Amino acid sequence: MTYLNDQYHDRGMKKWAGFFLSEHTAEQEKIQKGFAHINAPKPHMSEQEIGEVLQLAIVKNKPVAIQIEAVNSDGRYYDDIIGHLKGSDSLGIYVGNEKVHYDEIRNIQIYDQVKWSSL
Repeated sequence: MTYLNDQYHDRGMKKWAGFFLSEHTAEQEKIQKGFAHINAPKPHMSEQEIGEVLQLAIVKNKPVAIQIEAVNSDGRYYDDIIGHLKGSDSLGIYVGNEKVHYDEIRNIQIYDQVKWSSL
């Protein structure tokens, strides 16, 4: 039986490289995608400018994109809150299913949706 042991050369961890590589690659792509997605700060708007955009969105029934003042632990701005205005109260507005307080709004714009048929 020593004949087979003399002929066989174990590759050690190299034989597992294919198994680990796909998982490792997928994890690295997810990390890189997170780094590539950075929201640039939009210009800070006054209360009057915010009110004008809100009024226009209500009158024309258009969706809005709101950047809030809050930043994450890395100091980056969160993704915009996008949706139609559903209502308001004395503290803020309801965009879709989310409430945004008036003092949290950094920038608000009418959101122009890109239709798949125009691509």
